[in-house]
Parts: sequence; structure tokens; C-alpha cells
Amino acid sequence: MSPQIIIDKPSSGLWIATFSNPPINLIDPDTIGELQDLLTALESDADVKVVVFRSTDPDFFLAHWDVLADKAKVAAMPPGPTGMHPWIDVLVRLARAPVASIAEIRGRARGAGSEFVLACDMRFASIERGILGQFEVGLGSVPGGNPMARLAGLMGRGRGLEVILGAEDFSAELAERYGYVNRALPDAEIEAFVEAFARRMASFEKHALVGAKALMNDVTLPADSVFPPALKAFFTSATHPATRARAASLLERGLQRRSDIELRLGAAVADLG
Repeated sequence: MSPQIIIDKPSSGLWIATFSNPPINLIDPDTIGELQDLLTALESDADVKVVVFRSTDPDFFLAHWDVLADKAKVAAMPPGPTGMHPWIDVLVRLARAPVASIAEIRGRARGAGSEFVLACDMRFASIERGILGQFEVGLGSVPGGNPMARLAGLMGRGRGLEVILGAEDFSAELAERYGYVNRALPDAEIEAFVEAFARRMASFEKHALVGAKALMNDVTLPADSVFPPALKAFFTSATHPATRARAASLLERGLQRRSDIELRLGAAVADLG
């Protein structure tokens, strides 16, 4: 099986991790396993200072969790080094990793994909192609990676609840206005901008980058303890009969395939009511 994350190292201080999991970059247990391995490498490498995440698919950065993933395989996944479920482990470790992490968002980052970019230190999105959202409530589920905790710090309670409870898609420009992303940039310019910024940071001393990020973490990151209850709420809500019916309807109409439903998922979940 081909790896889902391609790692390039333009220099010892800069790594680029590119997602490639056709047809639409769904997140599944294998994705989580590769992210855990990457985080272990980032935590242990003495030289790496910056990691950039991007996608080979211009329409999908990370679409969302694979709702058809083998449930037995998911249930059998051992806890990560934090002692938490491996998905929560990835999000917590990424936010606290001793490197600066950047999400270069070209395409859709919804659900667990949105949770992933929110765990990154910085987010830059393509004006023409970047779309973010937490569609889970529209499906009948509670978001499992607790994006509520991160969005509240980025944009405040009211706007955070607008994202979560409205379950709509957010364009890159609106996401920038709300604080969901750092900047919205023209698609033709985003890669060069991110790479130049990443190289700039990678030219600095690692101890200064890590020390400054750690102090920022102390006053901005939610407590790790808020994440397991959210995942428990997700698993509980996902078993609700109405939630299963909504998911089945979307799957029949094209969910998880390269389809109009996936391209306009924020609108599609409102068509189920």
C-alpha cells in the first residue's frame, strides 16, 4: 500500500508533508498511524524547525473522517503516547510539538480535516480553493476532535458556535475574517508565500522558536483533558438512529466519492432536514 503522506526535506530545518489518499483525501486509521509516526519523528529530530502540510489534490486538503472505516480496526487502535485515543493524540501532540506547523489549505478541510488544521500552529488558505467547515452537527453528530475548544480561542464563542452549529462551509476569505485561518491568499501565490515564510522561520535558532511557541501554548491551548469527552460524545451521537439515517442518505447520494455532494457538503447536510 502506498503511503498517504509524502515527506520531503528541502533542508534539515524544513519538512514538507503532502497528503495523497485518493479519491478525496479521507482520514482513516492508516492516516492516523502515519501522522503518529511523523509526529514521533518531529518530536525526536534535533534539527527540524518547521513542517508544512499540503495536499496533492487541489479540491481536497483533508475531506473528513472515513465514515466507512473498519469499526473493529478503529476500536482496536491502541492509545497514543499521551494515553488518549490516537486521533486525539495526534491533535494534541501536533499542537504541542517542538516545531512550527503550517497548514497550506488548497481544497476542502472539513470535519476531522478542519480539526487537523486547527491543531496546526498557523493556517493559510487559497482564496479560490480553500473551504473549511465542521459539518458534523448537520449530520447529527458532535464533532469528536473538540474543534469547539480551539475555535473559541480563535474567534470567540458566538462565531465558534456559528461554525459548529450552523455546519456550513466557510470560504477562505470569510475564514480569514473570522480568525479561522491566518490569511487568505490567491491560489497562484499561496505555495510560494508559505514556502518563503517557512524557510524564514527555519533560518532561525530552534531553541528560540520552541521556547516562544511553548510560552504561547501556555496561554492559548485548551487543556488536554477537554478532548476525550468530545470524542466520547461523537461516538455516542454517531449511533443515534437519525444520525445513521442521515449518513446513509448522504452515502447514497455521493458522500465519500468525488461528487457534487462532497464539493458542497456544507449545503448538502441542510438538505437532509
